Amino acid sequence: MSNIIVFRHARVFDGVSGDCAENADVLIEDGTIREVSSNTIHAPSAFDIDIAGRTLMPGLIDTHIHAYASSVDVQKIHLFGDAYRTAHAVRMLGFALDCGFTTVRDIGGGDYSLWKAIEDGLIRSPRFFYAGKMISMTGGHGDHRQLGERIHSDGYCSCGAFNSVCVIADGVDECIKAAREELRRGAHCIKITGSGGTASPTDPVLMSQFREDEIRAIVNETAERGTYTSAHCHPAGAIRRCVDFGVRVIEHGTLIDDDTARFVAERKAFVVPTMAVIAALTELGKTIGFPPKSQAKMDFISREAMSGLQSMRKEGVKVGFGTDLLGETYTQQCREFTIRQDVFSPLEILRQATSINAEILQQQGVLGCVAPGAHADLLVVDGDPLKHINLLAENGRHLRLIMLGGKIIRNDLS
Repeated sequence: MSNIIVFRHARVFDGVSGDCAENADVLIEDGTIREVSSNTIHAPSAFDIDIAGRTLMPGLIDTHIHAYASSVDVQKIHLFGDAYRTAHAVRMLGFALDCGFTTVRDIGGGDYSLWKAIEDGLIRSPRFFYAGKMISMTGGHGDHRQLGERIHSDGYCSCGAFNSVCVIADGVDECIKAAREELRRGAHCIKITGSGGTASPTDPVLMSQFREDEIRAIVNETAERGTYTSAHCHPAGAIRRCVDFGVRVIEHGTLIDDDTARFVAERKAFVVPTMAVIAALTELGKTIGFPPKSQAKMDFISREAMSGLQSMRKEGVKVGFGTDLLGETYTQQCREFTIRQDVFSPLEILRQATSINAEILQQQGVLGCVAPGAHADLLVVDGDPLKHINLLAENGRHLRLIMLGGKIIRNDLS
């Protein structure tokens, strides 16, 4: 096939505007969008694809996944071993690509080895950004030891401490060292645990984690690298202090209130809610091995989650799109679209999963858009997702074409 492709007669959603260009042509060359025109593009050597008025849109982006999270029981993730975790990652990433996700951000656990395998074409996968191991204080959300356990597993050295998705750091010097080590290993950003969580065995959900000087030290390290710090946070107090101390992206943000949402919006920080995992584990957790203590915390979170979304929308927070699915729940990735439509319009959700997520990744104008100079990561949708967001909620059934970097991954057009 020619390295020049022209999509003909496209209805183009560019990732931002609800006013779609009709009957447009889009020229792809060497994996990049070169031209978007309402006039006929003349390219004699091109391979033409007539999409007959269907919607051409940017590939979807999920900015909260854990590719190695092979179980809903976080202790088992580490005990299963590297091969098992990698097998799960292959399965999960392939599924995401088939659903139209052309970019993902692994926000705890993903590493250079997996990124390299994807880059070299060994694994069917979306583009892969990763935060390395998330950084947790002792007894924090990333500390997966049960109450009776005294020692950590092996770490950076004989005195270090980490598990398969997290490194433990206490005090400014340890936090700096952990952040620098993950950045040295290629991490695209750093994630800290700014509050308690549901999957972790010993920390209350409502507690704030890390001191101000520890958070600011990590934020400074990422700023020096030209990247950013993200923080797992549920309660409003933890969200506010993390943003106040320089954190750019809040993961989950479940218990945010109006005042805190307003503060986040004023600081131009982002929140990435993860509703799919809440729904999946609330419904299935007891039957698929989610620990009882974690299930109780999840049930509490689930009662407040929709209210948090409403506060974000009301106060104008920049909301990204993430799912956070663990273990066998990965098949519910597209459910995030269905849940969000109770609060957001289809256009708002589409922006969250494209252009806003690209901004979170510091890839605006390159990902999450249909514009000259952007990567040719594209979907052809049979129908209008601006009116019917559920077209994206059925595991790729309504996608007639998936393109990643100018390469056609799937083409069901006649």
